[in-house]
Amino acid sequence: MPFTKKRQTALNILSAVLVLVLLLYAARVYYIQILNADKYSSAAKGSATVRTSVLKASRGEILDRFGRQIAVNRDGYNIVFNKAYVKDNLNDVILKLTRLMDENGVEYFDKLPLEKTAPFAFNGESTDRLIKTLGLAHFATSEDCIKRLIEKYELEDYEPDEQRRIMAARYGMDISDFSLAYPYTFAEDIPEELMRKIAELGMFLDGVSVDVVPFRQYADTSLAVNLIGTVGPIYEEDWQGYKEKGYSFNDKVGKSGIELWAEDYLHGTDGEIAYYIDSKGNIIDSRVTKKPISGKTIVLTLDSVIQRKTQDMLESSVRNLQATGGTATAGAAVVIDIKSGGVICSANYPTYDLATLSERYNELLEDKRKPLTDRAFQGVYPIGSTIKPAVATAALETGKYNLGDTVFCSQVYNYFNDYKPKCMHYHGTMNLKTALSRSCNYFFFELGRRVGATTLTDYFKQFGLGVKTGVEVDDSAGILVNPASDGFGGDTLQISIGQLNAFTPLQMANYVATFANGGTHYRATLIKKIVSYDLKETYDECAPEIVNKVSISPQNINAIKEGMLSVTVDGTGRAALGDYPIKIGGKTGTSQTNSGADHSTYIIFAPYDNPEIAISVVLEHGHSGYASGSIVRNILDYCFFSDDNSSADTGFNTVLN
Repeated sequence: MPFTKKRQTALNILSAVLVLVLLLYAARVYYIQILNADKYSSAAKGSATVRTSVLKASRGEILDRFGRQIAVNRDGYNIVFNKAYVKDNLNDVILKLTRLMDENGVEYFDKLPLEKTAPFAFNGESTDRLIKTLGLAHFATSEDCIKRLIEKYELEDYEPDEQRRIMAARYGMDISDFSLAYPYTFAEDIPEELMRKIAELGMFLDGVSVDVVPFRQYADTSLAVNLIGTVGPIYEEDWQGYKEKGYSFNDKVGKSGIELWAEDYLHGTDGEIAYYIDSKGNIIDSRVTKKPISGKTIVLTLDSVIQRKTQDMLESSVRNLQATGGTATAGAAVVIDIKSGGVICSANYPTYDLATLSERYNELLEDKRKPLTDRAFQGVYPIGSTIKPAVATAALETGKYNLGDTVFCSQVYNYFNDYKPKCMHYHGTMNLKTALSRSCNYFFFELGRRVGATTLTDYFKQFGLGVKTGVEVDDSAGILVNPASDGFGGDTLQISIGQLNAFTPLQMANYVATFANGGTHYRATLIKKIVSYDLKETYDECAPEIVNKVSISPQNINAIKEGMLSVTVDGTGRAALGDYPIKIGGKTGTSQTNSGADHSTYIIFAPYDNPEIAISVVLEHGHSGYASGSIVRNILDYCFFSDDNSSADTGFNTVLN
């Protein structure tokens, strides 16, 4: 019993000493980590190596003129290797990760130009970069490359299939400058379920993280696709240029359309995070030293509601014409703001859907209807009688025709001995108003001959026909005969009724807009303003840009406008617009083609008394102006009488503030 008491006393003393030691240790820890945390942290950082890494900025968004979303961002998950946390077991980590990806049926980046199954021959893609990276001769074989890859990445102890998996990731890291500054994106936009699995395996996947990143998303994947464009990976041949601008290898950049044109605005400015690394390579702290700045938001001149409705209606119109024996095969429609040159709508048929573009690309490329072509901006067409207001302008302004003068249409134009074209009808005595209303070719043969091809061509250019519009995305200059002299008279006559030359629907709309606003030719544009990501700050209001002014007197403008009003009231365009509730000025046209039925064209400005918009429609092989006229009428309804169009409440030209 005495022995037991002594033993208990000793244990009590030891316990007390242990508790005291622990209390002293805890106090020291509290003193260092709490009371003097900044002091000791600074001391540690003072001897640490600092490395910086990129914090990605969100891509700017694209909105329509009323602030409706067109191209926006959504959150997604990327698998990323961060150099700061990678350890010596990188190969094993990659192997575990690739197996996990395969088990879940998710793809990962593989830039290695070798087949994925033995004997791992070249897969047909360019091998130049691989051979250069490995320091091999240009005639190196796939076997030579594999041998060097195994040596370079120390893969001797792995099976061939495992080697192929690992070397793909390691090679991808090499060509993307994988470093503390440039993390390596292993896979993009993975499912949420896989994200959770990787998070659970975090301790076994050194250097691997799942980052939440913004991905491009289109509110309507078939809306104005030619204009909005696409984003995609940086191509190898472009990498150096983007790298110099601060991009990472796995960044997405604009590849076409507004996404490409506005890349410098949309990209934003990446931020930075600093890692403090001790002498053993351990990260002791990290701090955000530069916050990322999101890209700017682009506000377009497009009205997405009118755009959507016009696209759908254009498609249904062509299909209905075909179903009822019509010959129309395709078409385009453009709506322009007369007071600024802003493109409100640019519709094409046939077209495509961005959601299925990659998988259907070859099919679309081989489609004889050419759905990948932007007919509105790049399709060129002889525009037929819609050229006649420009011919009338040239004749009046040069004094070759005076208001009140008449021309007698005998149907056959007999001025030249070797070329005697015919008018569609025998019209008799015509003045300008009636000639426009009934679209008398004879009348305009005579005006064109008097003016001459050289002067006509000059006026066409002043109206923006046959020259690029200056719009932000790619458009065609069209085809404009460039006569060294007035030359053969027959060519002049054909030019006077809209043959030989060929223009785009965009040029046609801008031409009638120039005429309707009194002769001010604006540069066509898709950009209304450039604002901050949160819409609170405006960087550029993008004021309308005047290209030139067509010299035309108010008296002459009014005379031609009266003729264009007569076209829609009781002339060639009356079938579609004769009973329309607001007055419209317009001109119909049919143009000959090398094969098949004539093209149908129609241009208008509205309202007649105070013009706001100009519209052009072209139906390939549409045969008559009536077919395109019905499309014009529907577009007018969308612009002025639609219940779900923002313009009904805010005023047509009101734009997002």
